[in-house]
Amino acid sequence: MRSFVPVSALVAAAFLATTGAACPATNAAASVARSSDTGRGSVGVRLVDIPADLIDDPRARHYIVDNLTPGTTVHRRIEVLNTTDSTLHVDVYPAAATIAHGSFVGAAGTTRNDLSTWTSLKRKTLDVPAHDTARDTVTIAVPKDAAPGERYAVVWAQVTGGEGGGIAMVSRTGIRVYLSVGGHNPPAPNFTARTMTAERGSDGRAIVRAQVFNTGGRALDLSGTLRLSSVSGSLSAGPYQVQLGTSLAPRQSEPVRIPVTDQVADGPWKATLELKSGLLVKKFHAEIKFPHTHGISPAAAMDAEASGGVALKTLVPGILLLGTALLIGSVRIRRRHGSSTADV
Repeated sequence: MRSFVPVSALVAAAFLATTGAACPATNAAASVARSSDTGRGSVGVRLVDIPADLIDDPRARHYIVDNLTPGTTVHRRIEVLNTTDSTLHVDVYPAAATIAHGSFVGAAGTTRNDLSTWTSLKRKTLDVPAHDTARDTVTIAVPKDAAPGERYAVVWAQVTGGEGGGIAMVSRTGIRVYLSVGGHNPPAPNFTARTMTAERGSDGRAIVRAQVFNTGGRALDLSGTLRLSSVSGSLSAGPYQVQLGTSLAPRQSEPVRIPVTDQVADGPWKATLELKSGLLVKKFHAEIKFPHTHGISPAAAMDAEASGGVALKTLVPGILLLGTALLIGSVRIRRRHGSSTADV
C-alpha cells in the first residue's frame, strides 16, 4: 500500500492559489488569492499529504504529480482555507488545463479533457466557516484503456458572489495536476538550452534570454539563476533570478528571461545559467557581450556542464584522448604477452 507524508511537515502552511484562469508557473507556493466578492480576506487551497515516494520532488509538495498505469485509482486529500469574516460556499471541481507559450493555463469554466473526466471530488461543495478550513478528497481513476502520455488538469475551489445589477463575481483558486500514464517507470524529464542572447532595453538595462527545449517526456516548471564573470579580469555579477512563468510540455521550446538588475559593462562576460525543474538541475555556459546601446547582440551557443562541473565541449576531447590511450595500452599488453593473455 502506498504511504503518504503530510505536506504541513514539509511546507509550513504554504497555499497554492491564483485568481482567474491562468496558474502562474512557479516552483514555490503562491500567496493566497484575494476573494473579489468581499475584498476582506481570501480563499486558498492546498495539498494535505503527498506520496512518500515523491517526498524529494519539490513540485509534488504543491501540485498533484504522479505516474500511473492504466486501471489505477489514487486518492489525494486537499484543504480549502477561508480567511474572510463570513462563511463561504465553495464549489470544488476538476477542469482541463494545457501548457502553451511557457505557461500552465487552466481552462475557462468546466472545460473537460481526458484527465478532468477521470478526476472527481468526494464533496462537490463545501461550506467553509469564517477563518476556518474544510477538507475534501480528490480521486483520479485512470481507465484500463487509457493511452500513454502526460495530461494536465486543475482542481478548482471557486466562490461566486453577487455584485448587484445581475453581475456575479467569480473567484477561484486551484491546484495543478500533472499525470503521466504509462508503465511502471515514468518518462524521464530532460531539457537543454542551446542559445543565449544579451540585450539592452531602451532604458539601458541589460537582459539575458536563453532558448530552452524540453527534450524529455514530462512537463517542466523552470526556475534558476544567472551569474556573470568577466572574461578578462576578476569582476563578477549576480546571481540574477530567472523570471518565473516558464512551463514547457514535452517537445516544446520557449525562451527564459533574466533581467540583470545591476548596471553592468558591455563585457565580454562568461555567463553561467543554472536551471532546475523539480529534482532536475542543469548548468549551461556561454560567452556574451551586451550592446553598448539599445539592441540585441547575436545569439551565442551554449555548452552544457557535466555533473563534475566541466563543460561538455571541454570534457569530450579528454574522454576521446583517454579512450585512445587505453586502447594503445591494451594493444601493447596484448603484443607483449602474445596469445597467452586471456580476456577478463
